Amino acid sequence: MLHDPANRPVRVANCSGFHGDPAYEMYRQATLGDVDFITGDYLAEVNLANNAEAWRAGKHPGYEETAWQGLQQTIEVIAEKGIRVVINGGALDPRALALKVQALTAEKKLDIRVAYVSGDDLYPQVGPSMPTSKEGLQHLDSGNPSIVPSRLTYAFMNTSDGKPIPMTSAHAYLGARGIVEGLKRGAQIIICGRVADASPVIAAAWFWYDWHETDYDRLAGSLIAGHLIECSAYVTGANFAGFDKYPLDDLIAPGFPISEIEEDGSCIITKHPGTQGVVNTDTVKCQFLYELQGNVYLNSDVSARIGNVVVEDAGKDRSLTVDRVRVSGIKGSPPPPTTKLAVFYPGGYEAQLLLNATGYATAQKWELFEKQLRHFLPEGAANDIETLEFQRVGVPDPNPSSQLKSTTYMRVFIAARTAQAVVTAVKAMSHISLKHFSGFHASPDMRTAIPRPFLAYYPAIIHQSDINEQINILDDQSQTISIDIPRPNQYEPLKPRESYDPATPTAYTGPTKEIRLGDIALARSGDKGANLNFGVFVSNPAHWEWLRSSMTISRMRDLLGEDWDDSFSIERVEFPQIHAVHFVIYGILGRGVSSSSRLDGYGKGFADYIRDKVVSVPVQFELHRSPRL
Repeated sequence: MLHDPANRPVRVANCSGFHGDPAYEMYRQATLGDVDFITGDYLAEVNLANNAEAWRAGKHPGYEETAWQGLQQTIEVIAEKGIRVVINGGALDPRALALKVQALTAEKKLDIRVAYVSGDDLYPQVGPSMPTSKEGLQHLDSGNPSIVPSRLTYAFMNTSDGKPIPMTSAHAYLGARGIVEGLKRGAQIIICGRVADASPVIAAAWFWYDWHETDYDRLAGSLIAGHLIECSAYVTGANFAGFDKYPLDDLIAPGFPISEIEEDGSCIITKHPGTQGVVNTDTVKCQFLYELQGNVYLNSDVSARIGNVVVEDAGKDRSLTVDRVRVSGIKGSPPPPTTKLAVFYPGGYEAQLLLNATGYATAQKWELFEKQLRHFLPEGAANDIETLEFQRVGVPDPNPSSQLKSTTYMRVFIAARTAQAVVTAVKAMSHISLKHFSGFHASPDMRTAIPRPFLAYYPAIIHQSDINEQINILDDQSQTISIDIPRPNQYEPLKPRESYDPATPTAYTGPTKEIRLGDIALARSGDKGANLNFGVFVSNPAHWEWLRSSMTISRMRDLLGEDWDDSFSIERVEFPQIHAVHFVIYGILGRGVSSSSRLDGYGKGFADYIRDKVVSVPVQFELHRSPRL
């Protein structure tokens, strides 16, 4: 496959958005049509931490098994078609996976050069213990004066014996420049650890067009191209708020996405012909709004100014009959001097009690239960418990047609530094025994009540100048040529993120009707550590003025209802070209990731919760209504 940017855009296919995506998706992306690059994101923030201790003890291979399986299945097609592959499935040990791939190519007598990127693992540099002060490792949000850290943000400082807590892992988010250098030196398969999710896609376009590192508009466009396809099927019909408009049989196994990136950094999002799912402006807008933090998207190589993003239908390719969506309007500027450092440490132990109540007087039943459990906690036990939450899940149907529709459950979430403190809270249940409320019942399987260790997440920042990144090229004898990767030659200092309500909101005074927000708007939500992001948009331009005028910061606070806490803060921006409003709610996910006490700890269900809220709209608005299940 020739590197010929003069005649066509580079086609980058994503084969993984998380380590749970099956290995065969790499093979499908390689064989269902022509692509120039295959990229894969195998890492969530907790992946590396979960296996770090075992890997350092020699009990884990360090890399993601599905990445290795995908390469095994696809290696001959990669060689035959000349496809370049860049994946972060190397995880904790990209060298180990690179050596296995090198051995595989030698065994099959394939002419493929393999390389790996190193430098993201900063455990030896900042570990092996958590700092004993806030200044020892700066928190990601510490520069935002409107944010009040949750009481557990610096829980690692609250040790009873005064000894520092050991660190499990510390990985910096790398950019694309090391990958680009490897591609320039002839590497066809590059194995990475914790590069940023979109970095492999940026690198593909950067190399293809031989951009300069100061081509910020182009780099920023490719960053968003990568953001759109990094979560695999999330842009082709999965996790899609508008799924109910389409036949369910078409959404069972959505095909994975392809980004066709132009020389100016704009792109077209599509997928292979004949695959399930859907690519249209709504699916692309949903994914664009996912896991943002305002209208500037940061990467180690570029800051993308995304406020004027344009998402438009590019029509069907008549030869492929595949929907195609063009994304443009992205501007770029120099990257920040710092990058994210994901740190995990042993947070202690957690457990949960899952209990049921049926029918009449449910609210009073759960109120009685909470009073009983707190009453029977031994004196002083509450001081040893970091988290004790009583979460009521669901409400009974009125005039229920079955007992299940009359049943709700209580999730009691308990977390503490020691297993004994958690056991103490669980054992308080034994004092209730037959003192329980009418109709109490629970599953006979109480394994969730057994304390289990959990990892706490601490998002930090580190100066890019403190990172020693290398690209490591393997030769035929598995010898390694290591090249130091220089840091960016220009930085742009971080500025406070924009946050604003509409400057000139429109007041609607005519007759209105009540609808659910989801009848008029689509949305997507997700997590960024302790913070939840939520983007909502209308597909009908006639509804935009209403949305931007009504979805204010105070309105968002009201919609949160009982979930709101005065320690939270909200930022709001608008994306007028796609008729979207975006919010970041700081602190609502606690410590975030594996440490969150929320049932929806990654914030993915929040968008549909808000879409289920009743709002008032002008009576003349045309609506899409889905059946209420």
